[in-house]
Amino acid sequence: MEGSWDSHPIDFISNLSLQDRQALYHMGNKRYFQKHEMVFHVGSSSEEVFLLADGRVKVFELSKEGKEVILWFCFPGELFGLSEVFQQSGRDVNAQACSTVEVLAISKIEFKRYIKQHPQLALKVIELLGYRLRELSDVLLNLASDDVACRVIKLLTRLCSRYGKPAGEAILLDIALTHQEMADMIGTSRQSVTTVLSALRKKNVLKMQQRVIYLQDIPWIESIAGELVYPRMPAPRVQVMRNTA
Repeated sequence: MEGSWDSHPIDFISNLSLQDRQALYHMGNKRYFQKHEMVFHVGSSSEEVFLLADGRVKVFELSKEGKEVILWFCFPGELFGLSEVFQQSGRDVNAQACSTVEVLAISKIEFKRYIKQHPQLALKVIELLGYRLRELSDVLLNLASDDVACRVIKLLTRLCSRYGKPAGEAILLDIALTHQEMADMIGTSRQSVTTVLSALRKKNVLKMQQRVIYLQDIPWIESIAGELVYPRMPAPRVQVMRNTA
């Protein structure tokens, strides 16, 4: 059985001291996006890195048929728009607000200077990029080798490792996703996801209450997913500094 997903270099801001957070804040410009508004799109300028202060952003690509393929979601404290920092090219992916969103937009010149002054944070950036690459490689492998039911189970496992919270003997998946969003993450249809979740609910593998998923039969899920389901205990939320001037 593979190692767990319980260590993820996701929340960049929590790795910073108060002084470093303030320095990063003063380099950036606050911007706001409404739900469904694009933060950036394929081919647009890549002169900025974004730190998500509030809300949720999805990063995705479009297939040749125009189908949306979600690569990952970003939550407060996370960086995105990183992949083009060290290359001269336009954006390779799209980023869209899933809710009202506040970001700090930091010029990549300033950001590169910042991480040169903080080598330990440069390592965190490398870890983050490496983690996302592993996520994508696992998704590609699952697409090639697993049926839809197995893909759904492995998706739930990955999500629980990032957003899971103990709830008695179950694990609460503390992220609200629609069945369509889940389908777009594993290359299937909304109806297929709904069918699989319904079957798992009937087997008491999970239960659903008001769109919240609770994983119940953890040993069975681990046997199918091939990895441990360890919820990542959330660190205290560190708020991005706000400009009160």
